[in-house]
Amino acid sequence: MTYEELVKQAKEAYEAADAGKVKEHVAIQFNVTGEAQGAFYLEVKDGKVSVEPYEYYDRDVLVTADGQVLVDIATGKLGLEKAYLTGKIKAEGNLKKALLLKELNFKKAEKKAPAKKAPAKKDAAKAPAKKEAAKKAPAKKAPAKKEDK
Repeated sequence: MTYEELVKQAKEAYEAADAGKVKEHVAIQFNVTGEAQGAFYLEVKDGKVSVEPYEYYDRDVLVTADGQVLVDIATGKLGLEKAYLTGKIKAEGNLKKALLLKELNFKKAEKKAPAKKAPAKKDAAKAPAKKEAAKKAPAKKAPAKKEDK
């Protein structure tokens, strides 16, 4: 994954989130290590989330991690606290503000496709009854013909 792809994925995930529960300003800079090395920031302001590919000098928190770990956190595959406690991310600064990311609602406001109409159901009661009747009725045998000798 390239740095540009990482920032794009983080931007799509975080900016789709509802930040209405976060009542204060939060600025987090992410220093990315590994393959997608670079820096970007996430800012929550006035109930909206912004992600930009720049450093944020007046940040509240500085998080350092591998790019894939950051994608996993942004997409909900990895919890923020678990990542911190297992050493997958390092954070410095106001960690209480970093925990405000848990307040983001990641239920994406995707446009729902129109509901497909369910195929018309066959009369389920009639079909099995016919099959049952066929099973119960013994097959009629034709009477045997007598041969004249």
